[in-house]
Amino acid sequence: MNKLYSVLLAACVLASCSPLDEMNIDPNRATETHPQLQLTKIQWDAFRAYQGTGPLYALKMLVQTDGENANQYYKWNRSGFEAYTVLRDITKMSEEAARIGNTSYEALAKFFRAYYFYNLTLTFGDIPYAQALKGEAEEGIYTPAYDPQKAVFQGILAELAEADALLAQSNTVIDGDIIYGGSAEKWRKLVNAFRLKVLMTLSGKESDAELDIKGTFARIAAESPLLEATAGNLLADDAQLVFLNQEGNRYPEFNSSGYGSGMYIDSTFIRRLQDREDPRLFVYCTQTRVGKEAGKALDDFTAYEGGDPAAPYAQVNLKAAAGRTSKVLERYHQDPTNEPFVLMGYAEQQFILAEAVVRGWISGDAGAYYESGIRASFKFYETYAKGLGSYVDETAVSAYLRHSLVDFALAQGQEGQLERIVTQKYLRSFLQGGWSAFYDHLRTGYPEFRRPRGVAVPFRWMYPQSEYNYNGEHVSAAIASQFGAGNDDIHEKPWWLK
Repeated sequence: MNKLYSVLLAACVLASCSPLDEMNIDPNRATETHPQLQLTKIQWDAFRAYQGTGPLYALKMLVQTDGENANQYYKWNRSGFEAYTVLRDITKMSEEAARIGNTSYEALAKFFRAYYFYNLTLTFGDIPYAQALKGEAEEGIYTPAYDPQKAVFQGILAELAEADALLAQSNTVIDGDIIYGGSAEKWRKLVNAFRLKVLMTLSGKESDAELDIKGTFARIAAESPLLEATAGNLLADDAQLVFLNQEGNRYPEFNSSGYGSGMYIDSTFIRRLQDREDPRLFVYCTQTRVGKEAGKALDDFTAYEGGDPAAPYAQVNLKAAAGRTSKVLERYHQDPTNEPFVLMGYAEQQFILAEAVVRGWISGDAGAYYESGIRASFKFYETYAKGLGSYVDETAVSAYLRHSLVDFALAQGQEGQLERIVTQKYLRSFLQGGWSAFYDHLRTGYPEFRRPRGVAVPFRWMYPQSEYNYNGEHVSAAIASQFGAGNDDIHEKPWWLK
């Protein structure tokens, strides 16, 4: 054995062998990569995050009949910190972008950081931000402190502003981009539209001089590129993830077992669509069995009915069993490509601008912004609701805009205008937008959510149990500073709502 070792050592010396640390690099575990290889997965995860049917129960769009759904009855408790796992990937992309000097990927990393931290802080309140994701950095911080929610929002807005500035300097195609095909210009528009969304989320803090919400909003709206539409394409700048009929790339609800016998449409959601004679009803829901057996036309509003979200689920089940309750339209779970997921689009941006005019943040025609938002929503379903486009075409939207409950000119005062704008944002959010419409409700009170007597709508989720187990000192301090020691409760108001 010693003789063999001597021969191998001599051979190594003669061949000028590399140092052992280089010899031990595993080619299958790369330590460096181009950020484009990380971007695609980051986009795929981000555009699918916070989606699904879960929010629709809280938003009074779905009811469950074969068991009590916690979101429907506002009985949830904890949420999780899984987003920090994705944020680690984003951190790696940012590091690789800095290593090769590519500011476009650095900008997108800042955008996706802002997107995830925005959703995290709305879920909980104070969260780890400044010290987060430092476990593998020089600092080696494994139990990060929590930042006050105001500081988190300030950080989010700063990162978005930095992303905009970096993208303004970009003149190269962003490889690996499955959303905008590498267009830095379109990403810049999205970043600025999202800045407006974050600022509008903080409408209750308009008087905070340090935040300068009104002034910042006005400057972005006047000076920065935003999502645009053309006469021929209202959806051209929408940030949307398009699905393909390929393994791993299909619409997430495709073949989902959740659409079985127990899931039905909420009666208050259907009634809002019926009251406005809103033809989006026909692209969201099925007719009731009774309506279908009666031979009613697909566009007969009386052929649709939902379940009472405030009633015990067993009671709603009896109505469903009698064939008098609509279900989610089959396209959502039978079409592998169905419709794209829109992280943010022209319709939502226009509603935000309409609200800004009503609040006096910017000048302009609130009614025109509102109308263009509705037109873009209808165009989305005309484009993607296969075989149903005629129900939501140009003729349909023009008639809809004249309805007494839709016509912006008929709104009564500022509150009436806000109610119409926020309600339209809500009506377009069926399986689109995640929890955004819920946060709008918390912020404005619109639309009202029917619920059992004595049940209050929560303002947040409790922190994950893992934080108590591994970061107990900091999570306890965050709870005490926000709500009082030991008050990690879903009915405690976080800073943005106080």
